[in-house]
Amino acid sequence: QVQLVESGGGLVQAGGSLRLSCAASGSTFGFDVTGWYRQAPGKQRELVAVIRSGGSTDYNDSVKGRFTISRDSAKNTLYLQMSSLKPEDTAVYYCNAGMFSGPYYWGQGTQVTVSS
Repeated sequence: QVQLVESGGGLVQAGGSLRLSCAASGSTFGFDVTGWYRQAPGKQRELVAVIRSGGSTDYNDSVKGRFTISRDSAKNTLYLQMSSLKPEDTAVYYCNAGMFSGPYYWGQGTQVTVSS
């Protein structure tokens, strides 16, 4: 049973930084794709950043230059370094991981609140 557990969320002032972590367990295989999504109140869940097994990354235009996705395969952990945070970054952030052909797994989410 694959489990993804996020941590690192919290309350931060605008302009501040946070680092989210997502620890994966229950799988002896690496994932093809791992990423971060977020969902703000009243909005649809959206992709924030993704990193593939080959190391390529993609970012939502709204976070380019401010957020960095990375992973530590030895620790089965995914990270999202967030800098220059804005109030519009406030959301629940979810970790996602899976194979290209599926299945995909979700974490329980961690709240990020950016105050102005």
